[in-house]
Amino acid sequence: MGLTDIELFFKTHKEKIEEQLPFYISKLSAPEQLTKSMDYSLQAGGKRIRPLLLLGTLHSFGKNESIGLPVACAVEMIHTYSLIHDDLPSMDNDDLRRGKPTNHKVFGEAMAILAGDGLLTFSFQVISEFMDETISPEKRIALISRLAKAAGPEGMVGGQVADMEGEGASLQLTDLEYIHTHKTGKLLAFSVMAGAIIADATDEQLEKLEQFAHHLGLAFQIRDDILDIEGSEELIGKPVGSDTENNKNTYPALLTLEGAKEKLAFHIDEAKRFLYSVDMKHDILDYMCNLIASRDH
Repeated sequence: MGLTDIELFFKTHKEKIEEQLPFYISKLSAPEQLTKSMDYSLQAGGKRIRPLLLLGTLHSFGKNESIGLPVACAVEMIHTYSLIHDDLPSMDNDDLRRGKPTNHKVFGEAMAILAGDGLLTFSFQVISEFMDETISPEKRIALISRLAKAAGPEGMVGGQVADMEGEGASLQLTDLEYIHTHKTGKLLAFSVMAGAIIADATDEQLEKLEQFAHHLGLAFQIRDDILDIEGSEELIGKPVGSDTENNKNTYPALLTLEGAKEKLAFHIDEAKRFLYSVDMKHDILDYMCNLIASRDH
């Protein structure tokens, strides 16, 4: 697959995700203001990296990507819920997200909390209810269990707590890696693993892809830390330097900016090493590695 074809793959499937997300919300029998709040943040834009990783993994195993679309949308719902809650005054207290007013600035704090709650719980409903005989009940249970673990106290939520408790403290690199692996990496890793599970990957392939996803998740967060220093506010969609203002522990603060860039390159190289050890097509996921390493927002 040539570069133009790869870019077309991402463009086409990003459009499919963005068509499907509001469709799910429109089918809800729920209070109008709640669905408006949920839909507002889902349609606020974004890179859609997590669902695209899932669909890209399916493609890499030669499977029809459409069978993974409901799970991909469920992952994006959980990611969006976490952003809504992250932006709240009691958390990061951000007024802008992707260049638009954050959810609580438009709908109020209470509705923003409930919209996040709604997206989190609805994501599991989406996985359990969609009709596709190619995904067995056993696979659905495995996907739901893995997603709950990736998003919950042993995953993203646990990482958020560790991040919050680490503010203002002097952390070691292992502490910072724990935060980033759980806060960001676990949900990214789920996206890859979900695609592989749906595609009937072997245990050996799953083990190698888990390592691939681990390094990719760390690389993603390191790039985020770098962008908070030298990124463009216009491209990022929120003020730069917020990590410093909030006394967050970051890779540049711990390793210097140059050291963080070296660590980013290391994790991208390791991700590709594990990727190419799996017997599958590599072009889409290789491109994703490069995209994460060089993204400007």
